[in-house]
Order: sequence, then C-alpha cells, then structure tokens
Amino acid sequence: MKAVQFHEVGGPEVLQYGEVEQPTPAAGQVRLRVAASAYNAADNGMRAGFLPIPIQLPHVPGYDVSGTVDAIGEGVTGLTVGDAGIAFLPMDRDGGAAEYVIAPADAVVAAPTSIPLADAAALPSVALTAWQALFDDGRLTAGQRLLVVGAGGVVGKYAVQLAKRAGAHVIATASPRSADAVRAAGADQVIDHTDVDLLDALDGQVDVLLNLAPIEPEQFAADVAAVRDGGVVVSTTAFMATPGDESRAVRAATVFVLPNRERLTELVALVDDGALTVEVTRRIPLAELPALHTEGAAGRIAGKVIVLP
Repeated sequence: MKAVQFHEVGGPEVLQYGEVEQPTPAAGQVRLRVAASAYNAADNGMRAGFLPIPIQLPHVPGYDVSGTVDAIGEGVTGLTVGDAGIAFLPMDRDGGAAEYVIAPADAVVAAPTSIPLADAAALPSVALTAWQALFDDGRLTAGQRLLVVGAGGVVGKYAVQLAKRAGAHVIATASPRSADAVRAAGADQVIDHTDVDLLDALDGQVDVLLNLAPIEPEQFAADVAAVRDGGVVVSTTAFMATPGDESRAVRAATVFVLPNRERLTELVALVDDGALTVEVTRRIPLAELPALHTEGAAGRIAGKVIVLP
C-alpha cells in the first residue's frame, strides 16, 4: 500500500512517500481503508522531534482518520466490515497518512452521515480539544461569559459553536480575515486583536478565558485580568505555562486532548443534527503531504486540511 512515513526525526524532507507493507489487525483491532486523514500541528511537532510523544520509527503521521472497516481482529464486537467510521488514533502509533491503517476497535465510532466520509477526518481531535477545554477543564455552564482568544483557528470555531449551544455568552478575538466566520459560528462579540487592546475592548470580566493563540507569555499573563475572581484560564498552548492568579482564586488549566469514544459519538450526533459544522479548507493527495508539512513548519497553514489516499 502507499503511505507517507519518516525513518528519522527532522525537517519535512524526512517524509517519504512510497510502498509499505499493508498492516494486519491483531486482537481488539480493526483495519480501516482510509478515506482521509487530517493534518494537525502535532504531526509537525512529532516529525520534527520537539513534541515529547514517544513514537516508534518509522512512523506514519495522521492521528485523525476516517474510513471504512476493511478487516477485523479477534474479539472485536460492534463493528463489521463495511462500516464507515472515524477515529482519534493513539498518537504514538502509526496514523492514517496511508491507504490503510490499524485502529483500536474501541477508538472507532460511526462516522457522520450528513457530510462526506473524507471530510469527517477533520472532526475527531480538534472537536474533542474544544469540548475538553470548555467543559472538562473550563467547567463552562449556561449563562457564563467566555472569552476565546484566537477563535479564528480550527479549534476556536468548534469552541464557539459548542459554547453557544451550551448557553454561554461568547466573546472572541479574531483577525479581519476570520472575523465573519467566527461571527457565523455564533460569537456574540468579535474583537479585532490586530486593531484594539483586548482588555480595553471588553465590557466586563469573563468566567472562562480560553487561549488558543501563540501569544507572548507577558501578554497572556496580562490577559488574566479579564477573568473574574474564582474564574479559570484554559489554554491549548502546551509549550508555555498557563497563567492563573492565586490571589483571586483564578484557576489555570492546560489542555492535553485525550481520546473519548463517548464524547466523540456525541460530537458526531451534533454534526448530523446540524448543530456543529465541520469545516475543511483544503483537500490534498497523499503524495503532497511532505509539501504540506513544509507549509506547516513555516506557519502558513490556515484552516483544516485533509489528506486523500
């Protein structure tokens, strides 16, 4: 089968596209015929060697995947050959940048039926990140005020949609390029972070601040003033510490997304109910994945890109 893999960590040039052996599912596993995998920034980090996730080389990237069950290992129940599914694969194992991929059976959930199967690869880890940031770490509830810094990115738009559905008042920062999309996702107020000071633009403090942007640590620390006493600051930027304020009982939490089959099934249902929109900005063939990593390393990727085998 065709796949993209790397035998050593390094720049995008270590990625190789070619023939590899087709895997066989072991007990508790299924093989998916890949419809698409999704590019994530963490794939870039693992390839470059600066993200501390233990992987075995050679490694196939692409831990978000959609596809059709093609073979079933011993002891698997609840899945049959031909089922369409999506999965957030274990990040330390081979991913879906291939024609076929092995998945733990308990990681696979039924794919949304309201969108193309390939596009569904854009859902798992990013939507789970938004959910866990808001409700597991942020403990957001109806009627609370939420500030999303960097809402124009993929996780940000999921966060805005989920928070509005939960009954929160959503304030979001975005550039002029993404402001309309963030507003369409449901934000009550959109602040142009390129033009105004965030703290000056707010009309009061918030209960939860969710940071999704690579801002300077000094700016992040200053933004904590936007959070009320007893509130919480949540961040997905694991490369720097999330600030809080113990003197005001402002809690700090950093998101490390975890697989959650039950939650992913709920997110699929929201997609099929029309309550959650899956956005795909580009679709590329598998052979072009090395070039996409070059774009990612240079910070030039906007929106969600899926990779078609």
